[in-house]
Amino acid sequence: MKTIRGKLLMYFFVFVILFQVTAISIFVSSNELTNKYNESFQRFLLLNSVSQKSDELYALTRIYVIEPEDENATSYFKKKAGLTAEKENLRSLYALNENIKIKNYINLVDTFIHESELTVGFVLKEDIEHYTNHLEEVRVASGYIQESALELIDVELTAYQAYYKDLQERNRHFITFIIFLFITTIALAIFFAIWFSTGITSPLHKLSHAAKEVAKGDLLGEAVEIQSNDELRILGDAFNNMRSNIHELVKEIKDQSELDQLLKEMELKHLQNQINPHFLFNTLNTISKMAYLEDANSTSRLIDSVAALLRHSLGEIDDQVTLKDEVNIVQDYFRIQQTRFSERVQFITKIDETCLGIEIPRLTLQPLVENAFIHGIEEREEGGVISIRVEQTEESVVIEVSDDGEGIDQEKIESLLSLSTVRDEHVGHSTGIGLTNVIRRLQLFYKTDNVVEIESEKGQWTTIRLTLPKISKGAI
Repeated sequence: MKTIRGKLLMYFFVFVILFQVTAISIFVSSNELTNKYNESFQRFLLLNSVSQKSDELYALTRIYVIEPEDENATSYFKKKAGLTAEKENLRSLYALNENIKIKNYINLVDTFIHESELTVGFVLKEDIEHYTNHLEEVRVASGYIQESALELIDVELTAYQAYYKDLQERNRHFITFIIFLFITTIALAIFFAIWFSTGITSPLHKLSHAAKEVAKGDLLGEAVEIQSNDELRILGDAFNNMRSNIHELVKEIKDQSELDQLLKEMELKHLQNQINPHFLFNTLNTISKMAYLEDANSTSRLIDSVAALLRHSLGEIDDQVTLKDEVNIVQDYFRIQQTRFSERVQFITKIDETCLGIEIPRLTLQPLVENAFIHGIEEREEGGVISIRVEQTEESVVIEVSDDGEGIDQEKIESLLSLSTVRDEHVGHSTGIGLTNVIRRLQLFYKTDNVVEIESEKGQWTTIRLTLPKISKGAI
């Protein structure tokens, strides 16, 4: 992941390298021009120096011929050494750019020096005829050197004119390049400044806008998408997670508040139904024992079922119980209703015993069975059948409560599932708990809306299906 600091350093180094490359290019180009100029100027000076020293050497040779003294000889040899050194410099300077005229010129200088040496030598031998002839050769060679030097200088000047024109052209191009470099640098600097600042301000603007939405209470806005791969992306992801967590927390608080309200309503109904429950339990137990002693076994079992149902319904409403406990209470309820209605009502159970260990909210199954009895079977003269089927899949336990009673129309089903039914449906229920209360408590308990299904055919049948995730309480 790149950081904002890393990006700034990278842009800085890019511009530094760009300017360094430009500076080096300009330096190399300027150095090349300077070297060419210096080389040309050195040739001018060297040709002029050789011409001047050869003329001076001729004059010293002539003086020595006239006055062969040691002082004049010393001046001659010193001047000859200087001319020889200049000749070698000239040879090395033209070594990489040598042409025929330079070769002839250097040979002419060598001849001039040689003739002057012969002249001095014959003077020492006092051979007048030879040193006179060689002195003439020295004079002639000196004249040729002057003329050749002028010609070479003229050639150099001609080449220098072309070079000077090229220098002026390069100077114009250099000025154009400087202007282009200045404009390009400014444009690149502006582009990178806008691009980099946009890369920072755009995500900050998105985060600011999203934060204002959250401040207004909108927790379901679109996620902030930040394309950069620096700290701003981490900040955006953290903000999205924070908003999602806040939304889930608010939803959880609302659900818990609704569940608390439902539980309070149920507790109120429990309080309304509780008339000294311990006294009532004890009384029912006493009646059950008396019936048993009087050999009224059916009556005893009925009273035990009523006591069990009452004890279960008056327990802590926010507790969870096992599915086995709920099934046992339903069977007690079946026993009571069969005693009341005899053969008018039939109860059928098909239960997988291996899945009765899951936990469910208290008073879940019995209100559904009682709802089927009250609204589906009780008013029919011919009675009916209520069945319970409990089976399991890999991930859930499926409970179906079915009856062949009056059925429910589709509008009523939608009203029940949307929890918009007026809560008076529980009239006549032994627990005071209606169908919408059961549905909503299941949704809040399992944190999903898809926990209850209702299928019905008006005047034919009704099936309420619960699909419960497996939350095991342990072995049964």
